[in-house]
Amino acid sequence: MLGFEQIDSTNVADVGGKGAQLGELSRIDGIRVPDGFCVTTDAFQRVMAEAPSIDAQLDHLSRVKPDDRTAIRTLSADIRHTIEGLAMPDDLVAAISESLARLGEQAPYAVRSSATAEDLPTASFAGQQDSYLNIVGLAAILRHVRRCWASLFTERAVTYRCRNGFDHRKVRMAVAVQRMVFPDAAGVLFTADPVTSNRKIATVEAGWGLGEALVSGLAAGDVYTVRDDQVVTTAVATKPRFVQASPSGGTQDAPVEPQRQTQPALTDGQVVRLVRLGRRIEAHFGRPQDIEWCLVGDDFHIVQSRPITTLFPVPTTDGQENHVYVSVGHQQMMTDAMKPLGLSLWQLTTPRPMHEAGGRLFVDVAPALATSAGRTSLFGTLGKSDPLIRDALQTVLDRGDFIRSLPDEGSGEGSGEGSGAVLGGDPPAPIETDPTVVTQLIRHSQESVATLRREIQSLSGPALLNFILTDIAELKRILFDARSHQVIMAGMEAAWWLNNHLEAWLGEKNAADALTQSVPHNVTSEMGLALLDVADTIRPHADVAAFLRRVADEGREGDGFLNELARLAGGREARDAIRGFLDEYGMRCAGEIDITRTRWSEHPATLVPAILGNIKNFEPGAGRRRFEQGLQESRRKEQELLKRLRALPDGERKAEETKRMIDRVRTFAGYREYPKYGMVSRYFAYKQALLREAGRLVRSGTLREKEDIFFLRFEELREVVRTDDVDAELILERRAAFRSYEALTPPRVLTSDGEAIHGRYRRDDAPPGALPGLPVSAGVVEGRARVVTDMARADLEAGDILVTAYTDPSWTPLFVTVAGLVTEVGGLMTHGAVIAREYGLPAVVGVEQATRLIRDGQRIRVHGTDGYVQILPPASRP
Repeated sequence: MLGFEQIDSTNVADVGGKGAQLGELSRIDGIRVPDGFCVTTDAFQRVMAEAPSIDAQLDHLSRVKPDDRTAIRTLSADIRHTIEGLAMPDDLVAAISESLARLGEQAPYAVRSSATAEDLPTASFAGQQDSYLNIVGLAAILRHVRRCWASLFTERAVTYRCRNGFDHRKVRMAVAVQRMVFPDAAGVLFTADPVTSNRKIATVEAGWGLGEALVSGLAAGDVYTVRDDQVVTTAVATKPRFVQASPSGGTQDAPVEPQRQTQPALTDGQVVRLVRLGRRIEAHFGRPQDIEWCLVGDDFHIVQSRPITTLFPVPTTDGQENHVYVSVGHQQMMTDAMKPLGLSLWQLTTPRPMHEAGGRLFVDVAPALATSAGRTSLFGTLGKSDPLIRDALQTVLDRGDFIRSLPDEGSGEGSGEGSGAVLGGDPPAPIETDPTVVTQLIRHSQESVATLRREIQSLSGPALLNFILTDIAELKRILFDARSHQVIMAGMEAAWWLNNHLEAWLGEKNAADALTQSVPHNVTSEMGLALLDVADTIRPHADVAAFLRRVADEGREGDGFLNELARLAGGREARDAIRGFLDEYGMRCAGEIDITRTRWSEHPATLVPAILGNIKNFEPGAGRRRFEQGLQESRRKEQELLKRLRALPDGERKAEETKRMIDRVRTFAGYREYPKYGMVSRYFAYKQALLREAGRLVRSGTLREKEDIFFLRFEELREVVRTDDVDAELILERRAAFRSYEALTPPRVLTSDGEAIHGRYRRDDAPPGALPGLPVSAGVVEGRARVVTDMARADLEAGDILVTAYTDPSWTPLFVTVAGLVTEVGGLMTHGAVIAREYGLPAVVGVEQATRLIRDGQRIRVHGTDGYVQILPPASRP
């Protein structure tokens, strides 16, 4: 037994998360916590060890998959039944009895589960185990201690652990036994707004009696919001029921007297006083808290506090000024969490300062928002590409109290592909429409990458890390070359010119989409067509195709299956075709801006479903035909538009200007995809060399496994390589933090107050019920929605519409099959939009929650010209 006064945050292994929090709370000056003690995890382990049948049951449970709900329900019920029937050792019974005598044996108690994986900074486990109120007498308390132990294996707790990667054997249970208080009112206090995540706003929920009425959903509570010691909003609920102590033990619900049902449970003064207590608790724990409280008379008692794990973290700042952060991931089509090595290498690559939070990167645009020139630049580039980001930024500005206006002098913003974000500042100088400019840029990049691959091969130790750091300067020189930026902007500006002028002159919307099909030098669209050629090589060989289907079904890892191919008829040709594709494109993968992500060359089986889909859905020669069809369509559209223009007043001049812009966009548009290709080519060379070095560190005993380097920042890795010494605990902490970050959804815009602002479409031109988005590739198409979250598991047929969270260049092989595209993230010039236009696929991006609102298999209509998606009723299906 440990009394609360003996417990602090170092005792989580002894008393679980809730017990440790109660001990810490009881130490905070001015915070009242009902007294109690914890039955420690030692007691739980001892009793479990004396029940050998549980060991076999846990073995069985550890083999169950997280989605096998039937097996989890059956096995967890069996384990609970076993635990509840266990006998308590006499000395344990005596220890509990002695602790009760100290507090009052016949007093009523709350008997509360406290698991070692509970109320943690990265996983709350809220509501996963059971607690019991108003328990009186030693026998009843002992019975409920066993029930708390057993609740470690409720179906919901087991499922939660499976999905969050917690080992059932490593989670242990303590039990907090705490004096009951019988409150007049009770509820929950969030020290950050649970809806907006704003850290400056606290939210209080309050109801009559015990807090169980709110937790169980029996009754809605009053809701108050507080900022700067002022109650900002009050919503008083009708509270017809409340929970109170039952005379026979436990609790019961009862009616509230009619005159009290609509009365507020707290006064404004009490609400402010409660929030002040919450801020004191928040300061003690160092992060926003979800606090359970009881009001007895006019005194607040705190009965629980846990971290709010759903809040997106805020970048660390100086705290002196307000900051407005724009998500880099939403512009790079990579909103997943990144590991520390990936984050730090991207920060070394970009010329702009980037702030880190939740495993993602953000750019602070507050300085640009503060001036009229900065706002014009920001909204003219970033705002044009992503209307949701523009709306979110406008929301901040419209409040008028967050951004301080400054004079325009010195407000220019940097730009560039690798900055991954906020474009702005002065436009690049004009450039002539000359195809050799593009070929020269590509050749210089290829030569530089070849030199890197040759020179990095023989390096190791500190020399390797120093070499990579030096080579990043070469990467940045190429990536941000002024001529390269001129080419990219020239292509974009020509497309904007065509869209604006042809809509004004001819009423033709998004004309540049059709005119940019099958442009030269688009390395990403060429990749998709190249995989069609791989399918052509394999298609005649049935045994090879059957073998690849087994590879896909078995989820093979590594590249060993390529060697096995050689034993089959036609297998050698198939292997060589796949390896040839990997030589050209194997550095790519989903989320490729994170150097730690597994590349296609490291896991070629990722490509197998796309190859098999191409064999099933296309005839031989489809790659060449597809390119030629796009080329002919663009030429046909060009001739049509020029003919219509010549029929207008002053038509010859308009046609001449338009032809000049068409030539310009077709010359330069394809290059838009090349800089990132060059960058990830270098990244893969770095990664291969760093993994070789990691192998040396594993052999020397410095690291446990090679992938440990992914959880070190580049400079930290450089120091580890120099000293052969590593902080193993830091790596474990970073792994746990990364798992928690993976579950978070980053906002498009985040303020230094912690407020997440997602933006919304302010338009009324879409039909009722349609899902609005950003039109990025013109046309209208209907088809079966295929909601895909993992490219390796895609099962597509010709005519399907791909619905996914985001698409970076690695998704391009799927574009050759589908008839349309819908994504949750994206902008006019993000990679998925560029390739959709080149392939002639109607596409709408930035459709909020598309993968949740659209069900796999539904028939949908994609309006790529006007920017919305309709979910069609079943009756409209053919």
